[in-house]
Amino acid sequence: MQLPIISLDETHSLPQASTGPQTNSKGTYAFVSLGCPKNLVDSERMLGTLSEEGYSLVPDPEGADFVVINTCGFIDSAREESKSVIREMLQLKSHGGTRGVIVAGCLPERMGGALLQEIPEIDHVMGVFSREEIGKVADRMVGGAREQREVFRPAPIRAMDDRLRLRVTPKHFAYLKISEGCDRTCTFCAIPKMRGKHITKPIEMVIQEARELAADGVKELILVAQDTTYYGLDLYGRVRLAELLREVERVEGIQWIRLMYLYPIHFTDDLIDTIAGSGKILPYLDLPLQHINDTMLRRMQRRTNRAATVELLDKLQDRIANLTIRTTFITGFPGETDAQFEELCQFVDEGRFARLGAFTYSYEPGTPAVRLPDHLPEDVKAARRDRLMEIQQPHAFAFADQWIGYELDAVLDRKIDDQTWLGRCFFDAPDIDANVFVTGENLRAGQMIPVEITARDGYDLRAVAIPNDVDLPAGD
Repeated sequence: MQLPIISLDETHSLPQASTGPQTNSKGTYAFVSLGCPKNLVDSERMLGTLSEEGYSLVPDPEGADFVVINTCGFIDSAREESKSVIREMLQLKSHGGTRGVIVAGCLPERMGGALLQEIPEIDHVMGVFSREEIGKVADRMVGGAREQREVFRPAPIRAMDDRLRLRVTPKHFAYLKISEGCDRTCTFCAIPKMRGKHITKPIEMVIQEARELAADGVKELILVAQDTTYYGLDLYGRVRLAELLREVERVEGIQWIRLMYLYPIHFTDDLIDTIAGSGKILPYLDLPLQHINDTMLRRMQRRTNRAATVELLDKLQDRIANLTIRTTFITGFPGETDAQFEELCQFVDEGRFARLGAFTYSYEPGTPAVRLPDHLPEDVKAARRDRLMEIQQPHAFAFADQWIGYELDAVLDRKIDDQTWLGRCFFDAPDIDANVFVTGENLRAGQMIPVEITARDGYDLRAVAIPNDVDLPAGD
C-alpha cells in the first residue's frame, strides 16, 4: 500500500510557521494523514503545532524519531486501512526504524481505550479534540514517558482555530473548515459520535483564515464541514451561509470558492441567489442525497423526501447557470427492496448528475441502523452499487462530451511531463472528480488559464492551453 506520507516539499509555511530541519530541533517526525479533507485540516494544524514546538518534519518514517498517524474511523474499510498503516509503522518500530508511533484522530475517538487494548504496541493515542496537545504528546514520546498514553478531550463548545497550519495541498488551493461536528441523526452515520455536535466557526474567524490562506498563495478556497448548509444556526440562531459567502468573496486573491458537503435542506433563496450571482462561487454543489425512495429516506432519518429533493434540484438547476451537481447514494441499506432500488436506478437514469458516487451500506456498530431489520447480504449490496454506477456512466460521459470545443478556465495542479499538466475546470473538485489534461508551453502549477477542450478520455478531458500573457481570474 502506498502510504500518504507528507513530505517537506508539500508544505507551505504560514506566518509564524516553519518547516524543515532546524538548528535546535527537538527531534524528527514523519506524518501520515488519512481520511477526508476535514481530517486533512486537522493534520495541517498538527503539523503547524509541531513545527512551532521545534520538531522537524522528514519525508521518510525510516530513521524518524516518531511517526504521527492521523486516522479515519468513518466506516469499517477506513478503520481497517488505518489499522493497517498503524501496524506497518509499528513493524518499522520493531526493527528500530523509528522510536515510536502516535495515533491521532477519528479512530481513537471512536474506539477509545479499546484501541490500545487491541494494538498495545502503540505509544500514544489522541482523540479528535486533543489535536492542540500534539506538541506535549511528542515531548512525552521523545522523552520516553510511558504514562498518559491516552489523551481525549470533550468536544469543544466553541469552534477550534485552524489558522497557522502547515498546508500540504498544492499552494494554490486549500480546504477551509467552516464548522465542526453534526447535529443530524442519520441512522447509518457515526460522525456525531466522533466529531460531536455542530459548532459553527464565527464569520470573523473564517474570514481571518481565508485572508491568511490567500496571503499564502491560495486561489481556490474549498469550504468544508460535516453539514455546510447548517452553518450559523447553532451560533446565530439562523443559517448564515449566504452571508459568509458574500464575505469570503471580498477576500483579495481568492478566485474560486467551491462548496462541499451541502446537506439537502436549509437551501434558502438568499443562498441560491448568492451562488447564482457570484463571479467567484463556482456553479458546483456537492449535495449528498443517499437515496430517493421515501421509505428509505425515513429509515435513514434524512428528514427530507423525494418531493422536496426533486423540488430543490429543479430550483437549483433552473436558477444557477451551468450548474454541476455531485451526489452520493447508499445501496443495500437495511430493508431496501428490489422496487425501492429500482426507483433509485430510474432517478439516477434521469441524468441529473454530472458527478456521482455509490457506496454499499456499511454496518457500523453503535449506529441506530444496526438495529433495523432485514440487513442485506454483501453481494447484493455490491451488485446494486455496480449497477447504479453502470447507469450513471453514460451520463458522466455525456457531461464530459458536451464541453468538447468550448473554451473554459482551468487551474493547473501539477506537471505530468514536459508538455502535459494535470488540471481541473470548475466542475472538478481535487482528488474526487475527473481531471483535465492540459498541453501547452510555459505553464506552471497554480495558473488559472483559458483552455480549449479537445477530447474526452474516459471520465477525463483533454485540452490545449490558449496562449495568454496573464492569468485569468476565475469566471472571466
